[in-house]
Amino acid sequence: MKYKLALILFVSLFLNISIAKAQEYTQQEIHYKNLVVNGFESWANGTGSIFDLLDENVTWIISGTAPLSKTYHSKKQLMDEVITPLNQRLSKKIVPTVRTAYVDGNTVIVIWDGKAATLSGESYNMSYAWVMEFDGDKIVKVTAFLDTLDFKEVMEKQF
Repeated sequence: MKYKLALILFVSLFLNISIAKAQEYTQQEIHYKNLVVNGFESWANGTGSIFDLLDENVTWIISGTAPLSKTYHSKKQLMDEVITPLNQRLSKKIVPTVRTAYVDGNTVIVIWDGKAATLSGESYNMSYAWVMEFDGDKIVKVTAFLDTLDFKEVMEKQF
């Protein structure tokens, strides 16, 4: 009985600490989250892009085993090898919808969906999770999680 009571007290204390911590953000964390959410909103309405926040020397990692799943060592390399070729295969650009965004320190995790159409008229619907690390107001590292098989198919398709 003593152990059950101790366990209940421990779990209760742990949950209270976790809930309290989850609700307390620093001004800097709120700033980072707002930068990301506003970057996605600008992208969605065509007035900017989340990519505007990237540092020129960003490290961008696409997880997975597809040919484009690797580490890119600059914004230019990412744009030249991934973003521009992807956009060239789309008749309608990706419109992002943020599902949720989390922040912890200088790291923002955003889960989002992108909808577009390929040049052949097929739908390009992809869900992503990006883990973004900030230094100042610039994103210096991103790890991107996505369905690399679907991504590979679009990137290898000849139009």
